[in-house]
Amino acid sequence: MVNSADRGIQGGDGIRTFPFPVELSVGGVGMQIGPMGTGHTWHADAPLERVHRIDFHVVMLFGEGPVRHMVDFTEYEATAGDLLWIRPGQVHRFSPSSEYRGTVLTMQPGFLPRSTVEATGLYRYDLPPLLRPDAAGLTGLRNSLARLQDEYEDTATLPLSLHTAVLRHSLTAFLLRLAHLAASARSVRERSDSTFTLFRDAVERDFATNHSVSAYADALGYSRRTLVRAVRAATGDTPKAFIDKRVVLEAERLLAHTDLPIGRVGAAVGFPDAANFSKFFHQHTDRTPAAFRAELR
Repeated sequence: MVNSADRGIQGGDGIRTFPFPVELSVGGVGMQIGPMGTGHTWHADAPLERVHRIDFHVVMLFGEGPVRHMVDFTEYEATAGDLLWIRPGQVHRFSPSSEYRGTVLTMQPGFLPRSTVEATGLYRYDLPPLLRPDAAGLTGLRNSLARLQDEYEDTATLPLSLHTAVLRHSLTAFLLRLAHLAASARSVRERSDSTFTLFRDAVERDFATNHSVSAYADALGYSRRTLVRAVRAATGDTPKAFIDKRVVLEAERLLAHTDLPIGRVGAAVGFPDAANFSKFFHQHTDRTPAAFRAELR
């Protein structure tokens, strides 16, 4: 496994990214589940009170509160019975003044098969991180999470291959409940096919170098009209607006959380010319990059 201290800066953007701590996982499987509490960390070198990224999923079910936690420029306040779902690549920060109590689930993106990833919306970055289930939903989530934890800790009953398979099924059951809650929170409608899913994944992979709707449509084998319909049905936005929002979010992350020169921030999100980047950023935020950075310093 790559030591996270050796890969503390990803892509030269200055924001530390920590990998999934496989060595801390029971049996070395691609997930962990256990109690939250003082001293929990992704890695010995990870200062959790400072902004950082992780390249895995985290779901926290809080047993107490309030807890304040920042995810991508929004400060969320969670209390007992709330869940916070942080996805890979999101910039977040733990609050040193909050006591984190409850259960935390972490998982590598590749631990689940592609069909489960799509069904559970693991990369629905448009959905809110903070979830507040009703009483019945919370009971179902708690019971599902408890079963998952029991299976995770039972390493003696089954051989590792079967143990891992059972964990995947139990994890899928929990995530399906969680995905239903997340989708209900926004009442987001998705197409039954995977057009939007493929587009969203392609944007997440290539937004720093490709801002063209036509290029994405060609690469995915869809007509521009098909792509427009799928993205609008899933998000209410046009494909161009979806791409631009992702570019702006990354630019905001870099401006707020690194000391990179503005020209390098622009280059990192696909604008080799600093003037064009400043114009684009101003069009979408009504602020110049310098003004945005100054407001957060």
